[in-house]
Amino acid sequence: MPADDDAVPAHAPLAEVRRGHAVESLHFGAVAVVDRAGQVLKAAGDPYTLTFTRSALKPLQALPFTAGGGPERFGFSRAQVALMCASHSGEPRHVEAVADMLARCGCSVVDLQCGTHAPGFYDARGELPPPPPYSPLQHNCSGKHSGMLAYCVQHGQPVDDYLAFDHPLQQAIRGAVSTFTGVARDRLVAGIDGCSAPNYAVPLASLATAFARLATADVDPEYGRAPRVLADAMTAHPEMVSGEFRSDLALMQAGRGDWITKIGAEGVQAIGIRSEGIGIAIKVADGQKRGLYPAIVEVLSQLGVADAHARRLLEPWRVRTVRNYVGLATGEIRPVVALSPYRPQLSASPDA
Repeated sequence: MPADDDAVPAHAPLAEVRRGHAVESLHFGAVAVVDRAGQVLKAAGDPYTLTFTRSALKPLQALPFTAGGGPERFGFSRAQVALMCASHSGEPRHVEAVADMLARCGCSVVDLQCGTHAPGFYDARGELPPPPPYSPLQHNCSGKHSGMLAYCVQHGQPVDDYLAFDHPLQQAIRGAVSTFTGVARDRLVAGIDGCSAPNYAVPLASLATAFARLATADVDPEYGRAPRVLADAMTAHPEMVSGEFRSDLALMQAGRGDWITKIGAEGVQAIGIRSEGIGIAIKVADGQKRGLYPAIVEVLSQLGVADAHARRLLEPWRVRTVRNYVGLATGEIRPVVALSPYRPQLSASPDA
């Protein structure tokens, strides 16, 4: 980590919001680009800034169940494996797949402790949702929670407190997070996610490291083929990881099997690039997704991993038109992020 007398600024400009030709707002944040060993290659801002992983953690939370043969035990399809890593939109296909997962492991909707919210596909379409009540099956994390419940059934553990910090399931997840981020268990900063599951803050570079390993691991010494199974499921079924008109779907379609991506709340994004053996993590300091989308696409472009096909698909996410309430274009959101090589002498182990 940088020495105090030569500190890297915590945040750098990532995206700007223009009204007419004038800059009205700036979104700051940080970017870390690492190799599989966790060495920071390029950065913007401080690549070691402490960041809650939020939903970008979901593939790691699915590792213990997958490594233990859970999907095979309960007959989960590849699309349902992808759904365990999802922040889905509550589309009918998502709801039906989650209900089937619960039935296969002998659980039901009443066992889900994720809570409820309006299905995300209404917002993605620019529509108003119907009034509540909503089903927990429509919650964006219900696929993750169904996998957690299935783990408990598989190992004969109680399901009524599966979200408790010291439940054997959560201990197993904590071990997976530590292994893939490279952060010691006792250095993981714990918190509670929006769905009530334990979540962890790690240096941004450590989140990037986890996705570099997720993208490139054929056989992991501890988790076997589970990382490959999860990554392959996500790239084969990106529509289950997010949903129509959503960024993770667009990114993985643009990557054509090479990019494993997962967004998280409060402006977090993690990406693993198989062909390059790298991981990328981005955090927008103010948590605004409108600043995240342009930054993601620009980072991929500056790294040279987006070909003409990908650039064409992602252009609507790179520069976004701002409209007022009558639909009149008033400005745009554009990326201003600038990656720079990270000086090796300033880097250190993420949990140092």
